[in-house]
Amino acid sequence: MQNITHEVELMMRQRRFLALPLLTPFSMLTLLVAGSLLPAVAFADADQLAESLSVNGQKMPVEAVTETPMDGVYHVRLEGGESFYSNADGSHFLVGDLYENAPNGLVNLTEQEQNQERADALAAVPESELVVFRGAEEPKATITVFTDPSCPYCARLHDTIPELNERGIEVHYMAFPRAGMGSAAATTLQQVWCSDNRSEAMTQAKEGQTISSSANCDNPVAGQYDLGKALGVQGTPAIILPDGQLVPGFVPPERLTAMLGLDDEE
Repeated sequence: MQNITHEVELMMRQRRFLALPLLTPFSMLTLLVAGSLLPAVAFADADQLAESLSVNGQKMPVEAVTETPMDGVYHVRLEGGESFYSNADGSHFLVGDLYENAPNGLVNLTEQEQNQERADALAAVPESELVVFRGAEEPKATITVFTDPSCPYCARLHDTIPELNERGIEVHYMAFPRAGMGSAAATTLQQVWCSDNRSEAMTQAKEGQTISSSANCDNPVAGQYDLGKALGVQGTPAIILPDGQLVPGFVPPERLTAMLGLDDEE
């Protein structure tokens, strides 16, 4: 399956991981890519494009195709989570972000859609599968953090949780062992989720202490790791705000409070 979409996925991986400077709102239009595709056919709708989209004569693993505000341009999302834009007959691709030239400035429509998808995906995760840190008062905002106990900046963020809770920010932890499910960090995370007191075990893991619980219970660590990758998590800590915005790396409590719009409430 990887060979089927090699040409397109290679360019999208370059965009995601190398942060090419060409990918600006304007230069995105220069990334028009003509592939060796099916002969041009006038597709009636997005469903037909999803069914017929191919590269080098082989069908692409399309998860969904949706219309965009631009006439004749469709947003294509692959099963692996990558996405790009296509014209109606699948003869040309655009790799980049779609912007609306709104009265108040440029609006990144691609980012908005990605944020909404993240928010919807996290809303579907039951609290029983999370490690939750909440304060005594009703929270003003909730963030989701994909974490790894072997990550120094995750430990630094964890140290700020009492202050975050005091500021009205509830923290929901999800597992993301950076080195994969065969790593020591993955085992530690499984032990955390198998513990009778997950929050206490998580703190022990962040402090480098040994966790006594088994790692062999029915736990969601592998599923959360896969979900994180699908949502665009590449490292830890990865903070996801209530609107689905992904914020990579450590963020001090005062800055996070401002990003959540809580400064005005104080």
